[in-house]
Amino acid sequence: MSGISLKKLGPGLLFAGAAIGVSHLVQSTKAGGYYGFGLLWALVLINIIKYPSFQFGPRYAAATGNSLLHGYFKLGKGVLITYFILSLLTMFTIQTAVTIVTAGLAVQLFGLDWDIAVWSVMITLFCAAILALGRYKLLDNLMKVIILVLTVSTLFAVLFAFRESIATEGMGSSDGLIQLLPTDAAGIAFLIAFMGWMPAPLDISIFHSLWTVEKGKTQKNDVKTSLFDFNVGYLGTVVLGICFVTLGALVMFGSGDTFSDKGGVFAGQLISVYTTSLGDWATILIGVAAFTTMFSTTLTTLDASPRAMSTATNLLGVKRIFKSYLFWLILLIIGTCIILFFFVSEMGLLIKVATILSFLTAPFYAICNYLVFKDADVPEKARLGLPMKVYSIVSILLLIAFSGWYVSTLF
Repeated sequence: MSGISLKKLGPGLLFAGAAIGVSHLVQSTKAGGYYGFGLLWALVLINIIKYPSFQFGPRYAAATGNSLLHGYFKLGKGVLITYFILSLLTMFTIQTAVTIVTAGLAVQLFGLDWDIAVWSVMITLFCAAILALGRYKLLDNLMKVIILVLTVSTLFAVLFAFRESIATEGMGSSDGLIQLLPTDAAGIAFLIAFMGWMPAPLDISIFHSLWTVEKGKTQKNDVKTSLFDFNVGYLGTVVLGICFVTLGALVMFGSGDTFSDKGGVFAGQLISVYTTSLGDWATILIGVAAFTTMFSTTLTTLDASPRAMSTATNLLGVKRIFKSYLFWLILLIIGTCIILFFFVSEMGLLIKVATILSFLTAPFYAICNYLVFKDADVPEKARLGLPMKVYSIVSILLLIAFSGWYVSTLF
């Protein structure tokens, strides 16, 4: 690691914790289950395309000491207001969605058949207590443990799945390697959603920049360390994405099972399919891997959204109460609980709206993340070289084309 200690890692692991969620556990597992290894190309390609936009978050924060939101504000007040409105429209739905999946897995793992909404509220309050009491330092330390458990349990699950596949001579038929591109409308829609949420929506780059700034309050940040930290987290998201595709391909492909779009139901189906194929012993292993995956996402998003909204409102100069991290944390908890108890039947529609916004706004975040490096406050050594500029522009053009492709499927 050439002098870079484990203590200096943190924001990159928080990024991984936020990114490795529905896109991995649900979408990647389904990709493997429906298409075998046929969509691995899509997973790798979209991670390559999104890499510059995600990297610019910690790069800008380490270089300037400010988050991307400060850069957005310098681009124009309207840019920051646009971000604020988009976040307000999606933060409650996204938090509710990841919490429901986490709660569904908790039911399967702990065997307590309580109402999914009750489990969701308990998990939300538990995460809120961690954040309110420990703030960033506890989150930073806890995430290192969570990511370690997640990685080890997932790798073991893949190892055992491979062993079982060899023993039974045929789990995960190689036919999946042939279908590299779905041809039916439902398959194309799935491919677009799979790539759009892999490894995460681009606004997480803003969260990453905020965590990098927070890390800098306790120890000195430099661009080299921040980029190393980011690359570790980003590579981890790619590897674990491949792992979940592999699990789906080895265990589910060719089984004929279809999976529910409802988080709680899908959680039960996921555990059931694995235990049926690998044996009851796999319940704990798969349960721990899956629950840790979603708990990390629930925890990090519950911290990130309030952190981003409080920073945005501070920059916009609104009334004092709206500038508080705790205010936005409490508001997010209340909004999540309201959806859980009163609008959970509309979750499908709400998630669809959030998904559409994530697709359509990807070019917005990519362009803004690129433009902030024209800021005179960015040190010369942290500015983008010609290769990275070209890479970023190509990525932006591909994201615009990808968003256009998605819109064309809606009509």
